[in-house]
Amino acid sequence: MLTAHADLSLALDVIGIFAFAISGGLVGLRARLDLFGIAVLSWVTGLGGGIIRDVFLGDVPPPGIFEPWYLGTVLAAGLVVVVAHPFLVDLRRRRPQLRLGVIGRAVKYLDAVGLAVFAVSGSMKAVLLGAPPLACILVGAITAVGGGALRDVLVGQVPEVLRREVYAVPALLGATVVVVAAQLEVLSFVVIWSAVLLVLGIRVAAIVLDLQVPTAPQQGARP
Repeated sequence: MLTAHADLSLALDVIGIFAFAISGGLVGLRARLDLFGIAVLSWVTGLGGGIIRDVFLGDVPPPGIFEPWYLGTVLAAGLVVVVAHPFLVDLRRRRPQLRLGVIGRAVKYLDAVGLAVFAVSGSMKAVLLGAPPLACILVGAITAVGGGALRDVLVGQVPEVLRREVYAVPALLGATVVVVAAQLEVLSFVVIWSAVLLVLGIRVAAIVLDLQVPTAPQQGARP
């Protein structure tokens, strides 16, 4: 069973890496980086969260720097962005506002996919390596938001996880479902994919309905 879960964790990682790497490449296009910059941003976004997870769990060197499946997935995502590059450049020239809207929307939905699968795969790997339950939940959430946060910092914008949008909350919830199921010894394919769909559903609903996390009330003018 542990082997089956490890294989499923790898499959989820590949899906998350692909989604996040494409979103990183699209953000690079939006920021008007050159092809090398776009490639770097794809790599950081796709593998950053997993590398942080592996360092926290003591799985070093992180598979993200040598695992063929991971590196191949980033390469495939980069090729997708490169192929789409001429179309997006033409769209930017003809209809700049539409182009920005399309890329921004695509990045949000790709991030939602990456968030869902990484929250689950990150917590699963922590469980498989015998980390304490609370650590498993936090590692799952960090895996989910880490790559996107690094991407945003590199292009000079506030990371999505620190904004008002509902982003980290569904990742924490999905990781909690996995860890609780593991503690109750009922972790199964159905539970794992249900957790993925739960996180994805909440994040997509937050995008569509523009759901926001409450902020502290503003008192007086800012200094």
